[in-house]
Amino acid sequence: MLIRDVPIKGQVVFAPLAGISDRVYRLICKRQGAAIVFSEMISAEGLIRNDEKTRRYINFKEEERPIGIQLFGANPESMGEAARIIESFEPDFLDINIGCPVKKVVKKGAGSALLKDPAKLVKVVRSVVDSVKIPVFAKIRSGWDERDINAVQVSRSLEDCGIAAITVHPRTQSQMFRGRADWSIIRAVKKAVSIPVIGNGDINTPRDAKQMIEETNCELVMIGRSSYGNPWIFNQTESYLTSNIESSPVSPKQRIGMCLEHLQMAVAEYGESIGVREMRKHIAWYLKGLPFCSGMRAKVVRISEFETMKQILLEYFEELKRIYQDEYPKDNTDSIKIYA
Repeated sequence: MLIRDVPIKGQVVFAPLAGISDRVYRLICKRQGAAIVFSEMISAEGLIRNDEKTRRYINFKEEERPIGIQLFGANPESMGEAARIIESFEPDFLDINIGCPVKKVVKKGAGSALLKDPAKLVKVVRSVVDSVKIPVFAKIRSGWDERDINAVQVSRSLEDCGIAAITVHPRTQSQMFRGRADWSIIRAVKKAVSIPVIGNGDINTPRDAKQMIEETNCELVMIGRSSYGNPWIFNQTESYLTSNIESSPVSPKQRIGMCLEHLQMAVAEYGESIGVREMRKHIAWYLKGLPFCSGMRAKVVRISEFETMKQILLEYFEELKRIYQDEYPKDNTDSIKIYA
């Protein structure tokens, strides 16, 4: 499909996730089949103040395309100025965050707080759309709370403002990430607008993605938390959507191998100290469900050196080979390739 003039190869996209969708993990998810990747959300105010850390969030590699850079803020002028800065980096899309439920964002009037003030929301969105030439997306929630479900009305306003595509996470701000996502809201939004709709929420398996598309008619599905330690979910889901065939389970060798690759990429990107610290949470997710994973988690949270972390993971893999020797053939449990 095309969104404006940008070709999208696939139906499964990687969500913008604070502290997760950095340059390293975006690249991994792209290599594992994500059709679009999005940056972590970027503060408009920090960007226009020329904050160095904020600007670093915009950097991306050509291999990540198509990529969207997500922006949040509540001041129309600041959002417009920040959008122009982002466009100068030449991403494929800009994405406005109208869905973050976190208090430190909401108390500034940004994120899902904009759902409570449709007039202000329109001013913010128009400022961004009028400031750039690249397609602008918006990511919304179903509403502020169960008494104020306004996703359909908001989506119509967004389309009128020139938004190119809408992502709908059908939980309210008050729900945060609790309870079930109400996919009927995605379906209602799709009926109400003519632009592409991306469905998000409670996609834990490829079957969930197919069910969401069938129930809502959304063009794309967005996967976020289900990708933690599981970047294979993008290829697995694309394969299931196109062939209806479920992929084989990811082997321990694949998990440890990807974990080591991710570790090396993080250290190359951020340096040893920051890279290893950032990897602690990812390693815990990669190992989730494997034997003795709780003991491994307790080990890795204390490690700050690359070589030590690598050696512990390799020793753990040797232990897994002994545990799984009857379950996995030799070609799935031999030595792990350490990627450059």
